[in-house]
Amino acid sequence: MKKVRVFVSGCYDILHAGHIQFFREARALGDELIVCFASSDVLWNYKQRRSSLPDEHKQAILSSLSIVDHVVIGSGSKIGLEFEDNFINLKPDILAVTVDDQYTDIKKELCTRVGVKYHVLEKTPPAMLSTSTTELINNIRAPNKAPLRVDFAGGWLDVPRFSRSGAYIVNCAISPLVSLHDWPYRARSGLGGSGAYAMLCGNNGVRSELNLGVGWQDPAVIMETGLCVWKSGNEPCLEFKRDGEMLRGKMALLWTGVHHDTPASANIWRDFDIIRLAGNIARAAVYDENIDGLAEAVRQTYKAQLNEGMDQLPKANKALAYKYCGGGWGGYALYLFSTQNDRDQWAICNDSIVVEPYLKPPFD
Repeated sequence: MKKVRVFVSGCYDILHAGHIQFFREARALGDELIVCFASSDVLWNYKQRRSSLPDEHKQAILSSLSIVDHVVIGSGSKIGLEFEDNFINLKPDILAVTVDDQYTDIKKELCTRVGVKYHVLEKTPPAMLSTSTTELINNIRAPNKAPLRVDFAGGWLDVPRFSRSGAYIVNCAISPLVSLHDWPYRARSGLGGSGAYAMLCGNNGVRSELNLGVGWQDPAVIMETGLCVWKSGNEPCLEFKRDGEMLRGKMALLWTGVHHDTPASANIWRDFDIIRLAGNIARAAVYDENIDGLAEAVRQTYKAQLNEGMDQLPKANKALAYKYCGGGWGGYALYLFSTQNDRDQWAICNDSIVVEPYLKPPFD
């Protein structure tokens, strides 16, 4: 009796349990399973992604699976049909695809032309928590440590619905760094912690923040590092960057005693004219490496924060300027000093945290 051969195709770049479940369900449709995976050249040409393994290694891994009877490499030039030559030569009995296959029409046409049954496998509940190759790649690429950030001026202009043409956001990545196991700052502190946490977990930090209804500046500068000037808009657009050395020995953070909550503060009234002015002043100060100009931008930002109804911060006689970090009430407040000695003495007396600008190494 002739054996029924089932054919499946895909990238299968990083094999995971979801692939195994698909292979098992596909093989149940017949007697033999043929798996075709996209070659390294196909991945590069059509997905601009390097293969996780050389083709022969990937072939060996797939061939070792007991539910897989044959493995072939798809190297054709047609997007979605890189397996066509193998398919025509082998002429299986069934082509099995998932319900969300992107190339339904051309695969159906191929099956009709060759005389093969086209079978759609419905999504079944996964045997374990589902994942995807993209999620696995993001986890692999996720950093072990990340900086947080302080913002000087232009806050809220990174929120798409509040963005202004010709306006700027100025911020700086800071150390000490954080990790999933070591977080030397308070939670909900106004330092971009949610963006950093998303990135450490392998998620898209910018998308995570925008989904919260707030802005992109936190993950943008955390990924970029350094002292950055960003153009206001719907997505991060870096205009200029310095290493942040003009800030070394000049920054300290004071805990206000109240947790920070940006989403809850997003829709209250605020003076965007002052915020925009502060951003422009800060941009010029970064270009000129002028700490006094940056302090003036911080003072203007603090003025806007007080206008929103925030409580006055404790004064520091030797501080150039101070403001709440982030856009929500509470969290840490940033104090800016002209000398390291002034900063360190004040920090000791006020139980505050000293922070420094952070620039990731070139090949980090």
